[in-house]
Amino acid sequence: MIKVKKKVGVIFPKKKSVGRREWGNEILLALIPKVLSLKLLHIKKGNKGGLQYHRKKNECGYLISGKLKVRFDNGKGKLINKILKKGDAFHFQPYSIHQEEAITDCKIIEASTPHFNDRVRVEKNYGIKKIKGLGSTKLSQIILK
Repeated sequence: MIKVKKKVGVIFPKKKSVGRREWGNEILLALIPKVLSLKLLHIKKGNKGGLQYHRKKNECGYLISGKLKVRFDNGKGKLINKILKKGDAFHFQPYSIHQEEAITDCKIIEASTPHFNDRVRVEKNYGIKKIKGLGSTKLSQIILK
């Protein structure tokens, strides 16, 4: 028998919608306070999120199904496109400019630090017309859950 020094437990969290989005929907699968959030994203074919970066949020994802175009800054002010397919993964470190666009319907598992409301939209910096969606937030509006 293993002796445990502190109370531990197994948790089976309930899924919770983060809300409908212009591009599809976002479901919170699990939240480990101040450590990690796990989400399921559905992005509808032809839809994309904003061109953005996060100040604190560090996120990665795994493409469960579909074909996804990831647009990102190469570090020299130029946007590069990379096509991901089922089974591919990505990692957006804080301050990495990125955008996801569904070539086909996509399902993505996203794991990130639980910084919510952390978003700086940058379309105008690249001469791109801003698409609908959530706007930029101030540093003071970022919520660590």
